[in-house]
Order: sequence, then structure tokens, then C-alpha cells
Amino acid sequence: MDDIAVKVTDLRRNFGDFTAVDGISLEVRKCEIYGFLGPNGAGKSTTIKMLCGLLLPTGGCGSVGGFDIVKDTAKIKSTIGYMSQRFSLYDDLTVAENINFYGGIYGVTGQKAKARVEWILETAQLAGYTRVLTGTLPIGFKQRLALGCALIHEPPILFLDEPTSGVDPILRRRFWGLIHDLSQGGTTVFVTTHYMDEAEYCGRLAFIYQGRLIAEGSADELKIKHMARDVYEVEVEGINEAMNVLDANGIETSVFGSVLHCTVAKTDEAATQIEDILRGAGIVVRQIQKIPPSLEDVFVNLIEGA
Repeated sequence: MDDIAVKVTDLRRNFGDFTAVDGISLEVRKCEIYGFLGPNGAGKSTTIKMLCGLLLPTGGCGSVGGFDIVKDTAKIKSTIGYMSQRFSLYDDLTVAENINFYGGIYGVTGQKAKARVEWILETAQLAGYTRVLTGTLPIGFKQRLALGCALIHEPPILFLDEPTSGVDPILRRRFWGLIHDLSQGGTTVFVTTHYMDEAEYCGRLAFIYQGRLIAEGSADELKIKHMARDVYEVEVEGINEAMNVLDANGIETSVFGSVLHCTVAKTDEAATQIEDILRGAGIVVRQIQKIPPSLEDVFVNLIEGA
């Protein structure tokens, strides 16, 4: 158990008659990046709030950093770092004032506070913005500042609730670079997201749907275990019409940008069958090729199974 940072068993949370989290059990090892994935409304934020001591569970048990999530919520809050889905920054304070404010909350004072402020400004690339009002910062800058404030007391466990929502791909990649640096430096990172491409950056993943954990493992493990069928990328003219035709013929189809992904039983004739169906419906087929399944393919397959 010494290498376990987070552990929950049969974790549940009800809001009246609505079950937001339905019997989740998981373990997160120290220093790993654990991705908690699922669509909006799946129960990700509710779970993370219970782990952070912000919301008491209806049932089940668990620990974070060795502290009980029901009995030791105050100790959990002082031990972890937490970056909420909505930035918990004060827009009417400057960048420096926000950092100092959070330093005061966590009791970081004196020379240590000075050193941590300098580290945050350097790491978040905000050295030239100390006197700028936080409310005027672009979202990517706010994101880095919020992360810095969550880390000012050097917590061993960091919870990030959809930290890159609304941020462009370049800034998202930079943000994940920071997360990897933290993990390599000894920080356990528990991160929720609904961006499947981000999941590739995590060491292990858990998929949640309608409050239930439906799969867990590394990205490669999930692709092998939960994709017993092949995936074909299909480029056509009239993507919506093509999707309807394929669905009507029993072929599971999803839209990926300007192309379709078709999930079919493993057979050498699959591409020919797809093309014949589409051409028979008068649809122009530009290209069909077999591709490795993405995590989004895996997730779609799991959701349909659920």
C-alpha cells in the first residue's frame, strides 16, 4: 500500500434520486499520471470533488495520501493541490497577488514563499505579468497561473479537473509537458478530461460513463482488450448520407472530422463490403483504409457496449 496515492472502493454519490457516481473502485499509484475520462455529465467532477474532500460520498470508502475521504477531509485539503474546472482565481487581483494569496492560505511564508513564487513565475512563463490584473489574461495564461497556485505548497498529489477545456491544441500540449515534468519530479497527477487525444499522455486511464467505471488500463491495453474488431477510415462525398446508409446496413459508424470511422468484424473483405454498400447507394467513395484504433474508437465501442 505504500506505493498507492489514491484508493477508493465502491464509491457512490447520489443527489436525491439521481446517481452521479455508481460504485467506482480504483487505485492510483504514486508519481503516475492517471487519466479519468468520460463525456460531460459522466460523473468525473463529482468523483474528483469527493477525492478532494469537497463533497462527502453517499457510500463506499477511500483514502487520498493515506487520509480517509470521509474522516480526514481537512487534512486532504491541506495536502493536495486542486485545479477546478472553473479557474479559482480572483480576477480583480494581479498575478502576483493571486500567487501570494494562495501561498498565505497554505502557510507558505518567508524565503520559501519567495522561492515558490519565483518557481511559479518561471514555470508558468508569467515573469513579465506580475502586475497584470488576472481578469485581463488570456485563458492559456490563466490556466498556467491556476496550476501554479495549486502547486505553491508543493503537494504530493495534484487533482486537475478538465484543466485544458477551451484551450487551443498548442497550449494544451505545453500544459501536458508541465504535467509530465511534475510526475517525473515525484507528483501524483489525477486528471479528468473529455479530450481523448489527451489520454495518450497518461500512464493509466479509466473510462467513466453514467457514473460507472467501464474500463481501466494503459492506452495500449485498452486498445487491445476492447477493440476485438477492425477500424476503417472512409472518405466520401456526403458524409451524413454515408453514415445513415452504413448504419442501416448494421455497420457501426462515427464521424471523425471530415471522415468516417467504421468498426467491423475482422475479415479481409471488410473494405470491399463497405465500398459496395456505399457505391450501391450512389455515394462517391474517395478512399477506404484500415487504421489503428484510437482511444476515441475504443471509447465509442465501450459506450455502445454499455
